[in-house]
Amino acid sequence: MAWPLPEGGVLGIFAKQPQPGTVKTRLAVELGEARAAEIAEALLFDTLDVWSVAGGLLAEGGRKVLVFAPADAGPWFDTRVPSEFALQPQAEGDLGERLNQFILGEFANGASKVVVIGADSPTLDPTYLVSAFLLLDHKDMVIGPATDGGFVLLGVKAPFNPAILEGIDWSTPEVLAQLVTNLQRIQHTVALLPPWYDVDTPESWRMLRGHVMGMLAAGKDDAIGPRLASLLELGGSH
Repeated sequence: MAWPLPEGGVLGIFAKQPQPGTVKTRLAVELGEARAAEIAEALLFDTLDVWSVAGGLLAEGGRKVLVFAPADAGPWFDTRVPSEFALQPQAEGDLGERLNQFILGEFANGASKVVVIGADSPTLDPTYLVSAFLLLDHKDMVIGPATDGGFVLLGVKAPFNPAILEGIDWSTPEVLAQLVTNLQRIQHTVALLPPWYDVDTPESWRMLRGHVMGMLAAGKDDAIGPRLASLLELGGSH
């Protein structure tokens, strides 16, 4: 089944070039930098597969953007990322500043709704994203809470107040609470999706394996992409 992005809808996927020593540093403490980078690359490209035309998400009236870092990694991504994704470097600053620059830029270019995810939640179902865009018909913001206290998805519609993403202690368990506090202060309405998880730590990597094994046992044969299935040693089951 194919789900089209709505007219004026933008999906932004934030990702880093998977270089050893610069990505998945908490994973690297236990698994080593090379292995952590290998996992980051598998997460990235399996995620792009999920949100591609083949995965059932059509751009039509909207667009899909890979928002990458570092800024000089454009040539690396350009030769590897499907052409249906526009490429855009992330701005400088903390995550709030980078999100703000991307969101405000998309609205300045005519977008009506912007939904942002990372490349860290490979089991996220496409209907999760579809729900986010639909909820923005009635709410100012939609949040997909993460089990670590952050979020796996953030969606907003125009007009957008960048103060929502200011003053947040990023990469801490306080992110979601501080974000909601900002929303209440600005008096923006919010919709919450079911909590999900991202893969950043050895514990979440092991959780991913158990989750995928369960989905495969339940008959969900497309539970995970081939790169991650191989790294999780699930190649024979997938």
